[in-house]
Amino acid sequence: MFGRERIEYKTPDQVLRMRAAGLVVADALAAVRSAVEPGLTTADLDRVAADVIAEAGATPSFLGYHGYPATLCVSVNDEVVHGIPGARTLEAGDVVSIDCGAIVDGWHGDSAITVVLDADGGADPLDLELAATTEDAMWAGIAALALGTRLGDVGEAVEDVVDTALETGRNGGQRYGIVEEYVGHGIGTAMHQPPDVLNYRTRDRGARLRPGLCVAVEPMLVRGSRFTQVLEDDWTVVTDDGARASHWEHTVAIGEHGIWVLTSQDGGAGRLADHGVIVAPVG
Repeated sequence: MFGRERIEYKTPDQVLRMRAAGLVVADALAAVRSAVEPGLTTADLDRVAADVIAEAGATPSFLGYHGYPATLCVSVNDEVVHGIPGARTLEAGDVVSIDCGAIVDGWHGDSAITVVLDADGGADPLDLELAATTEDAMWAGIAALALGTRLGDVGEAVEDVVDTALETGRNGGQRYGIVEEYVGHGIGTAMHQPPDVLNYRTRDRGARLRPGLCVAVEPMLVRGSRFTQVLEDDWTVVTDDGARASHWEHTVAIGEHGIWVLTSQDGGAGRLADHGVIVAPVG
């Protein structure tokens, strides 16, 4: 469409290369998820991911990106995204969002998870619901890539999950804020490409969904106001009101016969079945 930035559509062979990068990311996040516990520092988690990526012969997407100094983004509690790993020691009850990217043969994968440290029952049940709802919203947005016609269907699906959480009381009766300043994106030969993938409804329906489109779907929900600010390190994004945040993300490809979650070890088959979507790997 005139006025839209050019989208890089991928061939099946290119999607397979992105799958290789996506599996490295999946393995790195699985290792971090297994390792994370109270008493570790955020830098400890960064080393776990860096080792997995190095052993795979891949390159971190984030390290050196516009000067970013680490392999992971590790964002804790009111930190929404882009938290820099360092000396911070994790505690029981912390909400830890972990974002990872890797490059294989010039192609990127990008994914994020949120872990609530529940040692000895130390987690707030509303934090657990926040993380679960954000993950549900991500999978609903991914399913919309298979069930919808326009990219704007992703944002509608995410917002529908947020609405349902309020209607059912899952969120303790307070509507989650949907962060609007940071959104999903196209991905391929660069980590961030057109098009933007919004996590909320807009009048602009967005690009038509068609084979070869590869995007990162990444909702960020907060237990309060959606408004954010960036700390003095010029990276870490925090909520204005100190509310806790959750971030989930997967890289997804649309193929001729369906979608494929490139950063999920099972291609997304398990969670997408709940939405009536069948995963269609390329090749």
